[in-house]
Amino acid sequence: MPRIVSMLPSATEIIAALGYEDHLVARSHECDFPHAVIGLPTCTEPRIPVDGGSLEIDRQVKQTVAAGLSIYQVDAEMLKTLKPDIILTQSQCEVCAVSESELRDSVADWVEGRPEIISLEPNALGDIWIDIRKVADAIGIPDRGKTLISALIQRMENIASDCRALSSRSTRPDVACIEWISPLMSAGNWMPELVTMAGGNNLFGEAGKHSPWMEWSNLRDANPDIILIIPCGFPIERSRKEMPALTQLPGWHDVKAVQRNQVFLGDGNQYFNRPGPRVVESLEILAEIFHPGQFNFGHHPSGWQSP
Repeated sequence: MPRIVSMLPSATEIIAALGYEDHLVARSHECDFPHAVIGLPTCTEPRIPVDGGSLEIDRQVKQTVAAGLSIYQVDAEMLKTLKPDIILTQSQCEVCAVSESELRDSVADWVEGRPEIISLEPNALGDIWIDIRKVADAIGIPDRGKTLISALIQRMENIASDCRALSSRSTRPDVACIEWISPLMSAGNWMPELVTMAGGNNLFGEAGKHSPWMEWSNLRDANPDIILIIPCGFPIERSRKEMPALTQLPGWHDVKAVQRNQVFLGDGNQYFNRPGPRVVESLEILAEIFHPGQFNFGHHPSGWQSP
């Protein structure tokens, strides 16, 4: 049976959802779900400090990338010792996880037993299903992959149908999803699709495209009904500490969402920024927020809160 290394939290979750968690022999430093994987060896670490504020992290990431370096280090010797058959990584975002090219460099001098590198590229919601199928095919369990995908899609379609029944075009709230606080970045990729499925009108970011930077004036002038703060890689409490960077901006208290107490913090690290099976839970959270009192999937307060 295959020995698998995952360099990506969402890939780890895909492996677990397919029932092959026991075949994982190592993980990235960011893989933390299901909880049992925390006991696995970690074969990556960040090159930059990741405990600073949003602005400082952004500065160091951009500086490192501009210098032609990766923001991650791979423990090539550990990989060689573990002798994996399959290594899962991604090619979607240069700051999200170890890239395919980095991994190929790490195993380039292996004389024998070179692992198969599977690179995921989840740009839009449909790509998540493609990636699950790709992982299942690589392991040799294509039918199990099809079954998982069908179940996830059905759950999401059921939620979207219920949300449509509660919304009309005239009552859909204008929603701004913030993926980074300082500097401001709105959420792209699969998030616009999730907002639409949950009954919202997504204001920024395009489905299938990378999350775009934005100016504060863009957010202020759009005057959204709901603002969802979901910084990439941040749990709720860390996002809460960053909120003064927004609340101290001129005109913040004039925005409709702020005046109506419709600003929410979501767990971007565990849900919205992970393109894996828990994308369904991300949709559930949006349904709870957009339709208060109509849905209770049990995600409050662990998955979302008010600031």
